[in-house]
Amino acid sequence: MQGESKPYVVMTVCTGNICRSPMAEIILRRFFEDRGVEAGQVRVESSGVSDEEFGNPIDRRAQKVLKERGYQVPQDHFAHRISKEEAAQADLLLPMTADHMRALLRILPAGKRPAVHLYRSFDPDLPQPSPGRESDLDLVDPWYGGPREFEVAIDQIEQTAPYIVDWVLKQL
Repeated sequence: MQGESKPYVVMTVCTGNICRSPMAEIILRRFFEDRGVEAGQVRVESSGVSDEEFGNPIDRRAQKVLKERGYQVPQDHFAHRISKEEAAQADLLLPMTADHMRALLRILPAGKRPAVHLYRSFDPDLPQPSPGRESDLDLVDPWYGGPREFEVAIDQIEQTAPYIVDWVLKQL
């Protein structure tokens, strides 16, 4: 149970923090708001496992698909690599792929760890993969694609968002 002074922190994580994780951050925030959850209760953030895009804004193609779906795109996004401290302070880490999950697990300190679940693992319509096949739940990487890949990515993010919100609300 979280105290009123400290919000429950959800951290979405992708590679460079310019496409999938900021899209998921923005979408999850909206889904929490739509459920009447205040920012003081749940804070949604995003980061990457790489610093290759450090300081960059959200990819213009991701911005376009978000705006087309009616989301407000913050202009102050600053891509960054997740730090050990950020990872340890989160309550729920949502990596977009099995590779991102492995990278997070390597930096988390021993002892009390946040919950770490693949983003799409919350979707009840997807079969849970057998051990070693976690990549079956990877969220599509739109970076090397075109508009269609960004549509698939946002569809996957929106499809799963309500189930993540439900899960988090049970944790509060």
